[in-house]
Amino acid sequence: MAAGFLVIGHRGARGLFPENTIEGFRAALAMGIRRFEIDIAVSADAVPVLYHDLVLNPDITRGPDGVWLAEPGPPLSALTVAELQRFDVGRIRPGSAYAGRHPEQRPADGARVPTLEAVLGAAPEAWFTIELKTDPRRPELTVSGPEMAERVVAVAEQAGAVERIRVQSFDWRGPRHLGRMRPEIALAWLTEPKTVAAAALWWGVERAGRSVPEVVAAEGDGAVWSPEHASLEREALEEANRLGLKVIPWTVNEPAVMARLEDWGAAGLISDRPDLAAVALGRAGGSGGRGSA
Repeated sequence: MAAGFLVIGHRGARGLFPENTIEGFRAALAMGIRRFEIDIAVSADAVPVLYHDLVLNPDITRGPDGVWLAEPGPPLSALTVAELQRFDVGRIRPGSAYAGRHPEQRPADGARVPTLEAVLGAAPEAWFTIELKTDPRRPELTVSGPEMAERVVAVAEQAGAVERIRVQSFDWRGPRHLGRMRPEIALAWLTEPKTVAAAALWWGVERAGRSVPEVVAAEGDGAVWSPEHASLEREALEEANRLGLKVIPWTVNEPAVMARLEDWGAAGLISDRPDLAAVALGRAGGSGGRGSA
C-alpha cells in the first residue's frame, strides 16, 4: 500500500454502524478508523447537525413514539436541534432496500441526530471530511452553501478543529466561498455524472470544453477531486494527478476496486466498509491513514 493512502469511513462507517451518529463514530474509532466523511445540514435554529438527506429519511428515522416515519420529511432546516433530537436514527428500517444494502450494520437504538460541535468533541483524535448538503435544484430546503460553510467553520474554530477538517460539496458555491474567504481551510470538489452533465447549475461555472480535472484544478492549487468511483476512468485519474490534484473517489466498497484505485494512483478512497479496505490494501488494522490529502 502506498504511504499516506487515505481510507475514509463514509458517514462514519455506514456498512457497520448507524450513519452520522456519535455511537457509530465511537464504534469505528474503537476499530482504529481515524478519518470520516460526514454530512451537514443546518437546523431551524442555525446549528450545523449531521444528516445526509435534506429531509428526514423514513428508512433510518423513527419518531418519538418509536414508529418509523411514513414518508420523507420535514426538512432538517424546519426543525430545531431540540426537535431533531426527538427522533431515533439508530437503525435501518427492517425489510427496506436500504437495509438490504447494509446487512451487517449493527443498530444502536436511541442514537440521535448529533450536532457538529458534539461530534468534533466526541472524537478529538479524528479527521473529518465535511460535506455541505445543499442542492441548487431545491434552494428552499437549506441555507445557502456559503452560509452553511461559514457556520461549519465557526463550529470547527470553537472546537479547535480547523486543522482536522476538509470541506466539500457537489454544490461548489460553499467550498468556493471558503476558498476566497478562508484559504487556509482544506477543500474538496465532489462530482458525479449528473452534476457533470449540469455543470453550470452545480458548479457555478461552465466547462467550456475543459475536462473535469481541468475545472477542478482551476479552483486552486493542491485541491482534492472526489469523483464517483463507478464513473471514474483511469485516464481521468492520471490526468488529475498530472494537474497536481489528489483523487479520493467515493463510495468504494468492493475490495478489488479498492486495490485497483490504489494501483491507478488514487490518493485514497471513501468507503462504507473501511474494515474491508484495511484488508484489501494490506493495512494492519483500520487506521484510516494520516496523510496530508
